[in-house]
Amino acid sequence: MQLLDSGDADGWARTFTEDGTFAPPSLPEPVRGRAELAAGVRKSAAALAEAGEAHRHVLSTVHIDPQGEGSLRVRSYAQIIATPRGGEPRLHLMCVCEDVLVREGGALLVRERRVTRDDRPA
Repeated sequence: MQLLDSGDADGWARTFTEDGTFAPPSLPEPVRGRAELAAGVRKSAAALAEAGEAHRHVLSTVHIDPQGEGSLRVRSYAQIIATPRGGEPRLHLMCVCEDVLVREGGALLVRERRVTRDDRPA
């Protein structure tokens, strides 16, 4: 998440498999593939920069469930803290993050990520 928060679009996209999917609550359809993932981060980073706000994703209460084929199902709580330039940090969103991680080339990569917001029905 530090790559995402720092605006490193390509670095964050490389934490996903080539065909990885990201289903955030802000979009009607999942984002698919590294190119689309990176483009989404660039767009979000530009909007935050224009607004003069930084976002930090804080993951906690992580539960890891190994699967039979070697993948991992990971569920965590994600707090998004928003800090306006020169202002006070505030809780922006409270979410649940559900990942499917797979091993590729010695690394764990995200094959699927689904994020749901606590203030909206799933």
